[in-house]
Amino acid sequence: MYKRSGIKMEDSETVEGLLSLPPPIVAIAINGDSNSKYVVKWALDKFVLEGNMMFKLLHVRPMVTTVPTPTVGNFIPITEVRDDIVAAYVKEVEWQTDEKLILFKKMCAQRKVQVEVLQIESDDVVNAIAGEVARCNIKRLVIGASSRGIFSRGRRLSSRISEGTPSYCTVYAVSKGKLSSVRPSDSETSENMKDNTSDSSCSTSSSSRYSFSSQAEWTEADSVSTHSQFRSPSLPMQRLQALSTVNQTFYHTKANSFNYDHSRKVSFDIERTNKFASARPSYEDLDYAEISSNRHLVTDSNQLTSDQASTSSAPPIEYSSESQVNVNFELEKLKIELRHIQGMYALAQSETRDASRKLNDLNKQRMEEAVKLKEIKDKEEEARELAKRETEKYRAAKTEADYVNECALREISERKDAETRAFRETREKEKLENALAGSVQQYQTFTWEEIVSATSSFSEDLKIGMGSYGTVYKGSLHHTTAAIKVLHSQEVHRTKEFLQEVEILSKIRHPHLLILLGACIDHGCLVYEYMENGSLEERLFRKNNTPAIPWFERYRIAWEVASALVVLHHAKPKQVIHRDLKPANILLDHNLVSKIGDVGLSTMRQQDSTSISTTYRNTGPVGTLSYIDPEYQRTGLISPKSDVYAFGMVILQLLTAKPAIALTHVVETAIDDGNLTEMLDPEAGNWPIEETKELALLGLSCAELRRKDRPDLKDHVLPALERLIDIADKARALVSNGHRFPPNQFICPILREVMDDPHVAADGYTYDRKAIEKWFEENDKSPMTNLPLSSKSLIPNHTLLSAIMEWKGGK
Repeated sequence: MYKRSGIKMEDSETVEGLLSLPPPIVAIAINGDSNSKYVVKWALDKFVLEGNMMFKLLHVRPMVTTVPTPTVGNFIPITEVRDDIVAAYVKEVEWQTDEKLILFKKMCAQRKVQVEVLQIESDDVVNAIAGEVARCNIKRLVIGASSRGIFSRGRRLSSRISEGTPSYCTVYAVSKGKLSSVRPSDSETSENMKDNTSDSSCSTSSSSRYSFSSQAEWTEADSVSTHSQFRSPSLPMQRLQALSTVNQTFYHTKANSFNYDHSRKVSFDIERTNKFASARPSYEDLDYAEISSNRHLVTDSNQLTSDQASTSSAPPIEYSSESQVNVNFELEKLKIELRHIQGMYALAQSETRDASRKLNDLNKQRMEEAVKLKEIKDKEEEARELAKRETEKYRAAKTEADYVNECALREISERKDAETRAFRETREKEKLENALAGSVQQYQTFTWEEIVSATSSFSEDLKIGMGSYGTVYKGSLHHTTAAIKVLHSQEVHRTKEFLQEVEILSKIRHPHLLILLGACIDHGCLVYEYMENGSLEERLFRKNNTPAIPWFERYRIAWEVASALVVLHHAKPKQVIHRDLKPANILLDHNLVSKIGDVGLSTMRQQDSTSISTTYRNTGPVGTLSYIDPEYQRTGLISPKSDVYAFGMVILQLLTAKPAIALTHVVETAIDDGNLTEMLDPEAGNWPIEETKELALLGLSCAELRRKDRPDLKDHVLPALERLIDIADKARALVSNGHRFPPNQFICPILREVMDDPHVAADGYTYDRKAIEKWFEENDKSPMTNLPLSSKSLIPNHTLLSAIMEWKGGK
């Protein structure tokens, strides 16, 4: 390699100098059209495999001489435009050109080669490219030979660029991704000539005595014709030249030794060969198929070229026989054919390598595309499934929203109806109260006929209750629904209690005392306001399958009963002691508002009396046994503290919904053992433990056996209940806004919240796992029983966890 380049390696320093030379440059002329992409790809496929190469992309753009106007669309010479506008337009043109050349730069970057993009501003493409090749001493130049774009103005621009490029540069013309023609450099041409000379030196020296004037003329003409396309003929053309030379030489030689017929045959073959040579195409117009199709012509011509071989290997041509000439002719023909086959083989081998590489690239690309296609199909399937799920969710959400809207509309309608009824009833009550307040008796007197008509002759269908002193009917008087109480005929001796109830209810007015609408004195009938929800006893013990009362409503009922008792105990001029307070005598309206009724057994005494007791002779204490003050039973002395005892029993029943017999002992034991939650009514909802325990202790203090141990109703009990009712109001507000309270079994005894991970401890109670583990870090006893635990192992309560999750899902 170094010998052919003319470099003598004398020492190691020269070798190191050569190794440090910059990499050879391959210049590619592009103009941004579709063929430029094929030109760049061909150059990369051709020269990347040769080792370290640097690629330079040359783009010639016209010089900016005019600037377009923004509105009219005309062009103005730059001499008539401000410099700043010209500079801005030039930068815009450069930017647009850079954007157009990004594709080719990316192609080089993908092959990981060094690349430099150079924009040349010139109106002469040939001189611009030739100047850059000369300036950078570029040895290889690749241009496009397309009929469109920058290389199609006037005569073929590829030929003009090839002629204008310095002779030391090899020019490759590419059309649609295939090599169209090659103009070799001087060095390559000289090497080819040396090779040809060395191969035919013997033949030339042997044939010097023959005349080759016609051959020289043909070679000169062919050189001129070839120079118009490229300076060096292609491989098929070189073969045709050799055949022509052999034919002419053979013609002159055979003129002296061959007969006329044979000479005619040779002359005819020479004429055919010369005609073919005179019409030969340039290499840039031939492809490999045309070369293969012309092989038969070359084979025919080879019949005439063996004489050159004989002249090159024999002494001055003196043929002794025709056989010797034929042998030499055949030898020369075989040599030429061998060189041709070697060239064709090298070319086919190169194309085979390129085709193999392209096939591998295509297979790799096909596999990548198959993988991408599979990924796209998978993503499409996932998107389809996701869309299906989203559609189902949307339909479910829409159905739920429609149901919620329907419920909301129905609730709004019901609320409006309830408000209308409440407003109407309030107005009726106000009218009745005003009418009663305006009369001297403060209550309305009804005739017996009105009572009979209102009760449909005391129909059994209208009977709503029966007590020891009379029967209660539902009736309508003056367009007002009322409860009519008719005393039994055998209870005439109780006329005093009857008159006392009329007197008390007609004089004392309170929101939580039953309103007396009127009476029929002659027949012992009392007319009360109608309470839709019956008595507290019926609702606590669910006698008619009525809904349970929520815990926050029970808090409120306790406060309402206490406030009504305070009013009775501080009534003037005489205080009133009920003496028969119990859940059966506490009535509930349609809003669960409580009112105390049945004050027939009440007693009245002067506020300034020094005596605090009333002694009953010849009779036992009146009232219900479990609610009677124990001290009143023992001494017969009655006081407001007797109602406090009964109120304490009512509080305990509100909490437990259990019978009053021995209830104080049971509740007290549960509090001492830490089992109060087991005593609470589970139907009331999620009781707040601390507040409920406070209310239970308040009920136990009211139910103390000794009167002096009981708290004062106004100063102690009522303020405590007012604090608790605030909590009840907040809970009621949450429920009215759509919140649901969880059942008691969902609440952790330690956190007082719904459990996230319920576990059963050794004491048999269920706790939240994190809460009980933290408890075990500091305690060895049960949080509920306060007894030592046999172990600290925990068992998951999956059933309770499933119920909690279901409750949260429907919340």
